[in-house]
Amino acid sequence: MDSKKVIFEIKKLYPGKTIVKIPENNPTEIICEIEPTKNHSNYSVAIAVINKSKSHKHIKSTETYEVIKGELNLFVENKKIILKKGEEYSVIPNKVHWAEGKETWVKVTSTPGWTIKDHLLS
Repeated sequence: MDSKKVIFEIKKLYPGKTIVKIPENNPTEIICEIEPTKNHSNYSVAIAVINKSKSHKHIKSTETYEVIKGELNLFVENKKIILKKGEEYSVIPNKVHWAEGKETWVKVTSTPGWTIKDHLLS
């Protein structure tokens, strides 16, 4: 992933928003919190640029992935779901999932809002 280019684009589109690189030194996923949980606990919205996210699940949150740019391979309980630009898919609580793309831009909406306590790596 060309993280410098991606971060430049994110900062231009969402100035002043928090950006998280995962992992920090050589990111395979870059997340920009555009509507963080701290502003309203019932939902949160982030833009994720994904090459590969880590396998995880949520106890409370439903996550809806909507592809903004590119194509996303979303794996839910080892089932592959291919999403193209404009398509979306919701992952309900307790379903192990991860995503793969090629600098794929995804709008991720969590209901209720995303928290670290509800994000369990598998």
